Amino acid sequence: MRIDTIGAVKRVSKKGSVVELSPLYREGLHGIAPGDRLDVLYWMHKLPAKQRRTLKVHPQGNKHKPLKGVFGLRSPMRPNPIGVSTVTVQRVEKHVLYVTPFDAFDGSPVIDIKAARRNEESGRQTKALGEARREETR
Repeated sequence: MRIDTIGAVKRVSKKGSVVELSPLYREGLHGIAPGDRLDVLYWMHKLPAKQRRTLKVHPQGNKHKPLKGVFGLRSPMRPNPIGVSTVTVQRVEKHVLYVTPFDAFDGSPVIDIKAARRNEESGRQTKALGEARREETR
């Protein structure tokens, strides 16, 4: 399996970042406008190998909370350190997105960008999935 990077994160300020794509992917930004919400998937390249083997953590690093498996959390500790950040587009220039907020590090490789789900869309899909599962068990 191979994952190709499509660009990289460039930090501008604590509240805003630049997602600079390879010019090869410029057409993929067609139709994206200021105010659009996107999910940017990136590789958490600074996560040490040891932390990639950690499969149970205390949620939010709070030792007072019981350990939980990483697949049920949004913890950065995971076997494949793929981060997802929902951002709002501030502007688009050629193959560059200016976005806020973004929690990736400077230089993080970007592996994909998708339109963010709206809350009502996500709710409909969750409800439909639950109904389909109930049908399967009957």
